[in-house]
Amino acid sequence: MIFLKFTVLILGVIQLTGGSRVLELSDRFLDVRKDGLWLVMFYAPWCGHCKRLEPVWGHVAQSLYNTNVRVGRVDCTRFTSLATKFGVTGFPTIMFLKGDVATHTYYGDRTKEEIINFAMRVSGPPVKPITRPDSLDTLKNSNPLFFVYVGEYEGPLWETYYQVAETFQPHGFFYSVSPEIARKHVRLKDPPEIFVYKEKSHYFFEEGDTSLGGLNASLSEWVNSERFATFVKVTRGNIHQLMKTNKFLVLAVVHENKLQEVPDEMLEFRDMIESVIMTNRDRYHRWFQFGWVGQPRIANSIAMSELPLPYLLVVNSTTDHHHRPDDEPHRLTPAAVRLFLESVLNQSAPSYGGNTLPVRLYRRYFEARSSLAEMWRGNPVLTAVLFGLPLGFLSLICYSICCADIMDADDEDDEDEIHEKKE
Repeated sequence: MIFLKFTVLILGVIQLTGGSRVLELSDRFLDVRKDGLWLVMFYAPWCGHCKRLEPVWGHVAQSLYNTNVRVGRVDCTRFTSLATKFGVTGFPTIMFLKGDVATHTYYGDRTKEEIINFAMRVSGPPVKPITRPDSLDTLKNSNPLFFVYVGEYEGPLWETYYQVAETFQPHGFFYSVSPEIARKHVRLKDPPEIFVYKEKSHYFFEEGDTSLGGLNASLSEWVNSERFATFVKVTRGNIHQLMKTNKFLVLAVVHENKLQEVPDEMLEFRDMIESVIMTNRDRYHRWFQFGWVGQPRIANSIAMSELPLPYLLVVNSTTDHHHRPDDEPHRLTPAAVRLFLESVLNQSAPSYGGNTLPVRLYRRYFEARSSLAEMWRGNPVLTAVLFGLPLGFLSLICYSICCADIMDADDEDDEDEIHEKKE
């Protein structure tokens, strides 16, 4: 470790001042990237999202300081070769680098907890063994959702589990345990078995096709379906991952303030939608992923309209169509919600949107209009300056071009009149 720090210092990886644990990386980082584990933020000084991430990144570095993970950042406006090397196309981009070839890009919420969990998941092996009975209790208290393989480390189920764990390592925790330890916590049928622990319950994987290809596909589908909580908060950071579950995404749309507080009437609506899935999990969990949205702009972008709050929206993650209940949201009851979901399943509910070219173009237009309106509400003076100056210059240029033609025409007419008088 001392040698690594010395090498880093020699090669120009300089620790930031001001008490920060974040390392400012240069283009010489390519020479030491394979020596150790690196969590790196690629940023641009002019990027507003990067500036908002800076304090969070400092806390992440502080939390990981006593681990094997080194936290750094790269100014891509100065070291463009690094941005090109790692294929950075937007800012900020967060990557975990392990060895010479292992690279994982982070797509989740930019919060301290989520980023640290991501680093912990990908820093170790895809499957971590549990060797002590009390370790499983510790995991349950510290991690609300994880996958566990029970059995010997051999056979098609173990091989498939390990392969799936490698694929989903950036998105979930995967463990293995002996049947003796597992029986102290959960009732087993016939090991080897796989279960997921979430909402303080154990849900087992039911094997389908026993062929290796079929087993891999079914286990991958099951893990992809179970890697989220039954009722999850939907944000811009995780909605794209939720859409990959290939389920109907049921969204309770409410509004939370800057303190993440939800008004009582909207909280009651959200809890009512949550009760539907919690009491009917066996019926709906295979087809629907339930969640709630605290930022209505996400749901407005899907529906391409300003939705009243609270609201219920169901999105088809495979076709991008969405469904709306006929009843007004404040009149919805659990029974009415169940009838609405059944109509979505049997395809009798009206669908809107989709992914056709006209719809995609209109969605872009709606998002641009919404962004402009939000900017105007937040700071009308700055918005007027940002858009007024370019439009003013453009108008001036167009006016000059048009007036130049008119003046030229007047000059030509004057010259013709003078020439006629001389004759």
